[in-house]
This record gives sequence, structure tokens and C-alpha cells, in this order.
Amino acid sequence: MNNLKQIDQQYVAGTYNRFPVEIVSGKGSLVYDENGKEYIDMGTGIGVTGFGIADEEWVAAVTAQLNKVQHMSNLYYTEPCALLAQEMCNRTGMAKVFFANSGAEANECAIKVARKYAADKKGLEYSTIITLKNSFHGRTLTTLSATGQEHYHELFQPLTPGFVHGDAGDLEGITKLALSSKAAAILIECVQGEGGVIAMEPDFVKGLAAFCKEQDILLMVDEVQTGNGRTGQLYAYMNYGIQPDVVSTAKGLGGGLPLGAALLSEKVQNVLGFGDHGSTFGGNPVCCAGALSILQRIDENLLAEVRRKGEYIRQQLDGAKGITGLSGMGLMVGIKTEKPAGQLVKALLDKGVLCLTAKDKVRLLPALNIPMDVLAKAIDAIKEVCAE
Repeated sequence: MNNLKQIDQQYVAGTYNRFPVEIVSGKGSLVYDENGKEYIDMGTGIGVTGFGIADEEWVAAVTAQLNKVQHMSNLYYTEPCALLAQEMCNRTGMAKVFFANSGAEANECAIKVARKYAADKKGLEYSTIITLKNSFHGRTLTTLSATGQEHYHELFQPLTPGFVHGDAGDLEGITKLALSSKAAAILIECVQGEGGVIAMEPDFVKGLAAFCKEQDILLMVDEVQTGNGRTGQLYAYMNYGIQPDVVSTAKGLGGGLPLGAALLSEKVQNVLGFGDHGSTFGGNPVCCAGALSILQRIDENLLAEVRRKGEYIRQQLDGAKGITGLSGMGLMVGIKTEKPAGQLVKALLDKGVLCLTAKDKVRLLPALNIPMDVLAKAIDAIKEVCAE
């Protein structure tokens, strides 16, 4: 580990404050470090490995495709790309999919769709994208500009213009902003993940959907962290009974391989034509084969299991010593604690539980299929460190 740490620190850009642990193997919701110590994975690589580590069906699907063709230019057809797009559209009611490599790239596509749609329909001056304060939409310069958190902006001025941030929950304020700024679209997260695992109120989301429909402003939902079963529905917007114009997703879609997607409704399915957008690796057949194996198993039985496990976590932690509040949805949980969240995450690491933070909260994003006994053991550890 010492030698590996030295190599990493010498040659890898210093953008991550890593924990002093090298993860070398794992199975399901259990991972192991270089010394053989076992950890319960309650973070899943920040919501990526939805079926855990070394999931056998995913490995089989990926391996089978690797033995056929590992990459092909988007100038040609490949079966996994087409079948995954079909599955995503059939499951969501959307019309078409653009595949990218990450959530940020999926959001970049969404922004381009919004601006081109509005320019074609209303004129070039209709280009503003309204997002919410406390949001997070990515780390490219444009998605950073879309992100409604000032501290992310400070070092990277000038930002990409054309983004205005409003208060989450303030329907009147957001609608006024949209009209005064000649908005092309409103982009929201139904649960603000990096912003503290904060779920939007149903009346606010439904009100935005109605306003956008009335004004022909696109409603776009960022499902990068909330999507692919995480909240107890296939996509978080389904908890609100709305139908967005554009949905972006990534993280849990690929099961561990990089894959992002922008789902386009019938309204905007033909906005992008030949040459308007593209990606070298987007729709990679290996990534898509893995994603297809993931998506086909996120059925109603699994989603009901996600909801039950989320409720179990909340029942166990609500009112527990040292815990002052809970937030989130499904297996996307934010825990407000008396002690600093970072301190608790380090204490849990020592006890063999891997957790995350989000703002001032401990954040849990366990595998969708985490066994109940493993989940119970992790929750007991969390209660223990919070009470100490």
C-alpha cells in the first residue's frame, strides 16, 4: 500500500482526497482491501454498481460482448446500443436516446437539445437554462455553470453564459425567472444528491411540469444519481407523476463501465440531426451490453425491494442517538448527524463500512440488491458511531 500510495501521489493528478485504503477485490456488497479486511460497501462507487461488485450476470454480458467486438465507430450499427435504446424508451415512454460517456456529457447533450429546440421554435434569444440553487450537474465548464453552487464556480471564471439559478421549492420565483430570462428549459434534480440528498416537494415538481407545458419550455430532469432504480422507481421523476421532455442519466446505468444517456421525448426526438452532436465512445457495445443486463433486471419486484430497504433504513435511524434528521428517497439516504459527517465516515471506515458525505450529511447509496443481513449490520454500525 505504501508503494502504491507513493506512485499514485506522484503520477495521478491530485484531485481526490483518497482514504488510506486500497480496494483489491469484492463480491456483491462486500469489498476487501490489500490486507484482507472486509468492508460493507454503502456507497457503490457513488451510486454506480447497483448490483454490487463482480455481479455475475453483468460480468457474463460484458465478457460475451468483449469476445465479439469491444468498440466500433458510431458510423456503424451495433446490437447492444440499439437494444439498450429500445429498452430505455419502452420503459420510460421516451422516443430516442443519445448515448455519451458520463452524466456531465448527458447533461451537455440536454443543454444543446434545449437551446436548438428553442432557437428553432422561438428564436435565438430563447437560450437561458434555469437550474436550482444547490444543484449539481457536472464538472465540464458548461455543466459547472449549470450547477447552482457558487463555490464550484470560484476558480473557473469566466463561466459559460446562459444559466440562471432559482430557489428550489419557489414555484412562483422560478416561473418569473423563466419568463423574464427567455428560458429555453428548466433543468432539475428530483433529489439533489451532491446538494445534501434533498428531495423536491411534489407540488413544486408538478407545478413546474404544468408551467413548462403551458409555455413550451422544456422540462429536463437530471437523473444521473437518482436514476436506474435508486429511488424505488426506475427514474426518480416517476415518483412525481410527470413526463419530462429530456432525461439525463449515467452512474448506475452502466453497472461499473462509463455510460451516460440523454433520453429525448417525442417532442424533441428530431431536434438533433446529422453532425449536430456526437461521441467517439458513446454507445460503446461493451458498456451497452452491461447496461442492458442491469436495466432488464430492474423490475417491479426489485423496485419494491428498494423501497422496503429504504424504509427499513429510515425506521432504524429515525430518532436514533446522534442523528438529527433524514432525507432522500429509496436507497438514496442523507443522514444529518450531531457530529461532523466527515468524522463519522472515517469512523465507519475503521469499522468496515464504506459511506459517503453530501454537504453536512452522511450519504448512503448501497447496492439495490444488498442482502438484508448485510444492510442491517451496516446500519447497526452507523447507529453505533453516531451514538458514541
